[in-house]
Formats: sequence, structure tokens, C-alpha cells
Amino acid sequence: MVLHARTDTIDTIFALSSGAGRAGVAVIRLSGSQSLPVLCALLGRDTPPRARVAVYAPIADPQSGERLDDAIALYFAGPASFTGEDVVELHVHGGRAVIEGVLDCLARQPGLRLAEPGEYSRRAFQNGKMDLTEAEGIADLIDAETAAQRRQAVRQMAGELGQLYEDWRLRLMRALAHIEADIDFPDEDLPDGIVAVLRSDLQRIANEIAGHLADNRRGERLREGFQIVILGAPNAGKSSLLNRLARRDAAIVSDIAGTTRDAIEIHLDLGGFPVTMVDTAGLRETGDAIETEGVRRATERAENADLRLVVIDRADWPRIDGEAARLIDRNTVILINKADQVDDGITASPSHDQSAGLVWSGVDAAGAVLELPVLAISAMTGAGMESLLQLLESRVKEGLDFAGPVPLTRMRHRRALEQALSHLHRGLGTDIAELAAEDIRLAVREIGKITGRVDVEDLLDIIFGDFCIGK
Repeated sequence: MVLHARTDTIDTIFALSSGAGRAGVAVIRLSGSQSLPVLCALLGRDTPPRARVAVYAPIADPQSGERLDDAIALYFAGPASFTGEDVVELHVHGGRAVIEGVLDCLARQPGLRLAEPGEYSRRAFQNGKMDLTEAEGIADLIDAETAAQRRQAVRQMAGELGQLYEDWRLRLMRALAHIEADIDFPDEDLPDGIVAVLRSDLQRIANEIAGHLADNRRGERLREGFQIVILGAPNAGKSSLLNRLARRDAAIVSDIAGTTRDAIEIHLDLGGFPVTMVDTAGLRETGDAIETEGVRRATERAENADLRLVVIDRADWPRIDGEAARLIDRNTVILINKADQVDDGITASPSHDQSAGLVWSGVDAAGAVLELPVLAISAMTGAGMESLLQLLESRVKEGLDFAGPVPLTRMRHRRALEQALSHLHRGLGTDIAELAAEDIRLAVREIGKITGRVDVEDLLDIIFGDFCIGK
């Protein structure tokens, strides 16, 4: 591990590590060389408590003697702590006055300062307690809102992703060492054509990286949420459908065409997977400048969506015209809304494998022939919604579920691996040892950027700046 020491690590930092707001218990964490002396001062004792043994005692302001609270104090001696430094945790009552009193007291102690966002995890990285992917896994776990997000974050926090990248880095470094030995010691008894000998190993690593990249962005999409965009003509019932799925009035519903001018988002948990459902402006040609901008934004969101729901008024079936028709592809579900209003044989689907028996046939923008099943629903009465939810859950799981090795979860990982793969391919295309060595060295550096095993000081502020204070 390449460490990146900073001069400010001589400071002892403190922060509220539990959630803000009124609670039964709050946790205040200190990290640094002054943690234990400050704890002794708060407890009013000369003998420090034993490491990893909880102490229940009153804590008081060392200057004024004012009693602040009765607390449980824990001391973790470095390097066997989260940050690798001496760490103290104060478990106090979670009222605002108690928390502010303890924090104000700590701020007055010499050598202490309030922690910056992510600084505890940053120090843990700098002290070799974790790599950057594990630190990012901690941030993802804190932000996780669904079971699937939690599972992915736990695997990354446990080091699965970092171990995969480190394996590639070490294998490339071994190959690089052999090539450089051939360059530096040409008279030694080394195999002839060392680059050719190592080519199969290098190609295997390149194939593994390429396979890791070809994951359909599952890991990134799971972090960000599966995007479902609702499309259709004005007054087809898009906003009513969004409200039905949200189980609240998230969007304005009106008989006046063009009510929705901008995208309206709701967040759902479907089968443990995060989903962002987006209602958009009705697709039509209009002279209204604001509505035209809404249609443009609707089209843009639809083009980048993971799944599209094209809503058709029952009276318009089977006609789908204009922009909605252009956006239909294999990642589209077609819904006939208002199926309860007229008895014409189109009834709400009882389950997603027993649709109304209707199929939409057409071609996508690339000219491929499509045959898509159609679901009949009523956004007003809720008929057919169970069927729709079953189908959506199935499609989301198909798009995000990943049973293999933990997928890459951030764009910075993807870009670094794409660069590493480019260098490897170039190195594989030459038999000149010096050129191959340089390309392998560049590939090693790109992979090292992901885990932090190169000089990545410029990345640290970005990565840890997204953490909450106290972590």
C-alpha cells in the first residue's frame, strides 16, 4: 500500500458519527494522538481505561468541571482501530443539548479540531487499513436504500473488488519484472523472446478485464437506481399511473393537455432493487415554448432510460404515432390505459403472464422487427397494477441482479480499466520488449489508481468529500 501522509494528520479529530437529530444514543468519535489524554480529562482520572473495555461514567468539562452527561466510553488503541490511530468513542444521550455540549467542550481542547467529511475513512486508507474500493464500499453502504444495494456495498467493503483488481495488478507486475529483467540483463540465461512467452498470460488478463467491463453497467446502475421512464401522448394517463405507483399525488392530474411540463421522479423499492420512476411531458408537436422544452427533456430521459413504459389511451389503440413510436425498442413495455371505461374486450390483465392477449408489432429505430406483449391497466381504479408490478420487478431484477464476482460500481473504475485494457492491447501488439514494458507499466498504474496503490492524492478530495462527517 502506498501511503499518502498529510501534515494535518498530527491533529486529533472529532465528530458526531451517528445520525443527526433527536435519538436515544449518539456516538461521538475521536481519532488521533490526543484521543486518550482527552478521554482521561473528561473522565477526571489519571489512569486510562483498558483498550476495548467499555467504561460507564460521568463526563465533565475539564476546564469548568461542569457535568456534561453520563456516558459509555470505549478506547481502541492504534493501529488496531478503524483509522489505525488511537480512537475513542463516547456514547452519550442523543438530545441536541447533550451533543452540542460535548462537541463544544471537545472543540476547546488543545490539539483537537472538527473532522472534515470522510476524514476518518481517509485516515484509514492512508494508514493502510483499507484500499480505496473498500472505502467507497463504506460510503455506498451508508447510502444504501435497498437490500440489493446493501449486498453489493457489503461485498465491496469486504474487499472483493479490491482483491480482483490487486490480482490483476500483481500478475501484470510479475510479467513486467520478467520483461525488464530481459532488457536489463541480456546476457543472463533467460528465455528467448520473453514477450512472446508472456503473451498468453497478458492476453488472459486482458480478456478478464474485458469481461469485467462487459457487465452492462449493472453495478453502476444498482448504485444509481434502475431508470424507468413513462411516455405517451397528452392525457393518456401517465401522471395517474405515476401517482398509482407512488401511492400518493406526486404529479398533477388534469384533463387539460400539457399539464406535465417537466420530469417528475419518484423512488421505489421493487423486490429489493432501487428504481427511479419518471413521469414526462406528453409527446406531441406544440407551439408552446415551455411545453416544447418539456417534450425535449422527455425524449432525452427516454433515450437514456433502462426501461420505457409507453402509455396508450384505450381509445387510441393500436395506433402509436410520432416520437413515442420512434422510442420503442426491446426495453419497452406497452400499456393500454383506461381499460375499465369501455366494454370492448380489452380488460385489465390479472397477471403479467396472462395479458389481454394483445401484441404490438412494429420496428425499432434500427429497423429490427419487434413483437411486444401489451398489458391493459386502469391507472384510475388500480386494475391490472399487480400484473404491471410483477412485470416491472422481473425486468428490474433481470437488469440488475448479478450472481458473479462483484461488478465495478463507479465510472472512475470503468475509465481506469478501459485505459489499462487499451495499454495492454497495445503492448500485446509489439515484440519490442521496451515498448511492451512501458505499456504494461501504464496498465499497472491505471489499475493502481482504482485501489490507491499509486500516487492518487488528487483523487482523495473527490472520493472522501462525498462522505458524511463522522465517517
